Amino acid sequence: MEKTREYTVKQLADLSGVSPRTLRYYDQIGLLNPARVTEAGYRVYTSREADMLQQILLYRALDFSLEAIGRLVHQPGIDRLSALEDQRARLETRRRTLDSLIETVDRTIASEKGGKTMKDSEKFACFKQEKLEENERLY
Repeated sequence: MEKTREYTVKQLADLSGVSPRTLRYYDQIGLLNPARVTEAGYRVYTSREADMLQQILLYRALDFSLEAIGRLVHQPGIDRLSALEDQRARLETRRRTLDSLIETVDRTIASEKGGKTMKDSEKFACFKQEKLEENERLY
């Protein structure tokens, strides 16, 4: 059986790339509490909190508010695997959106340099697709 790893605020901050101040703030608002606090007042995190921090950071990368993230990660009976699969699907959607935007910008640049002229409808197709995908996700 693997021993649970413990981290100080600094160690978890270094591991995750967030600042110690962010970890203290997440604790303050109840988003990510340490596993325990020592008698000297030091926060101690375990692999469980590292997993939760990963979830939080993935939701932040998807532009979720801290309030929304708090509701998601503190749901009773939350299934980490399902949450990760949902996050992956959302990231794939975001990638398709970004790819479409990049393609439109590339075609616009080429057109501006004297290449194939773009129809006005082509200039906005990527935005329509983004809206369609957003509506699909929401409804």
